[in-house]
Amino acid sequence: MPDPTNPPERERTWQAGPVRVRVTLPKARRGDRPEPKERLTTERIVDTAMALMAEKGYDAVSMRSLAKALDTGPASLYQHVANRDELDQLVIDRIARRLEIPEPDPDRWDEQLKDVLRQMRDLFRDHPGSARAAMAQIPTMEGTMRAAEGIMAICVAGGISPQAAAWMCDLASLYVSAVGYEEALWAQRQNSTPAGEEPDHEAIDAEMVALWNQLPPELFPLLTRYSPELTAGDGHDRFEFAADVLVAGLAAVSEKYR
Repeated sequence: MPDPTNPPERERTWQAGPVRVRVTLPKARRGDRPEPKERLTTERIVDTAMALMAEKGYDAVSMRSLAKALDTGPASLYQHVANRDELDQLVIDRIARRLEIPEPDPDRWDEQLKDVLRQMRDLFRDHPGSARAAMAQIPTMEGTMRAAEGIMAICVAGGISPQAAAWMCDLASLYVSAVGYEEALWAQRQNSTPAGEEPDHEAIDAEMVALWNQLPPELFPLLTRYSPELTAGDGHDRFEFAADVLVAGLAAVSEKYR
C-alpha cells in the first residue's frame, strides 16, 4: 500500500519537435512540503484585528494591513468581512458578547446598571483601541443587540420610562466608549513619561496645579482656589462619579420623557 506521506517518483515529459524528453522528478520529502495555511475565518479576522488595535492603535488597522498580518490577500478578507464598517461591528459585537447582563432586579436596578457600565469600561481596557470602533456606530449584530436589550430591561424594571431607557442605551455606550478611547490616546502619548509607558498622572496633576496657581485670580478665581479639587481622584474615582451622575440623572428626568 503506498505511503501517503512519502509519494512515489513522478515523471514529466516535454516535446520539442521530434525530440521527446522524459524526466523523473525526485520524491518530495516531508520537510520540503509547505505547511498548510490555517483556514481563514471571521473569528480569526476579528482576533487579528483586535490584536493589531491593541499593539498599534485603531488607525493602524485597515483591510490591507489585516490581510498582511493574516498572510493573505485583501480579496480573501472580503469573502468574510464586507468592509471596515462591518469589521468594526464585529469587534464591538465581540466585546458586547462578553458582558454579563443580570436578571433585572427592581430593588437594585441602579447598581445593576452601574455594574454594566463598569464591565463595558473594563472590556475596552482589556482590548485597547476597540473603543474607537464603537464611535458613530449603530449596533446591528446579536451581541450588541443583547446588551441593549439588557440595559433596557434593567431600566424598565427600575421604573424608568421606555423613552428614557432607550436613550440611556445610547448615552451609556457613548460615555463608556469615549472613556475607553481617551485612555487609549493617553497610552499612545508621551505626556510626562516615555512613549509606551503608563502616564505619570501625579506629575501631570502637579504641573496643572502649578499652572492654575499662576493664573490671575481676578480673572480665574475658582480655578486658582479649587485647583486641588480639579485634580483630585484617579480614573476610577472619576468613572464612579460619572456613573452616579448618569444613573441618578436618569431617574430624575425619567418622568419628563414618559
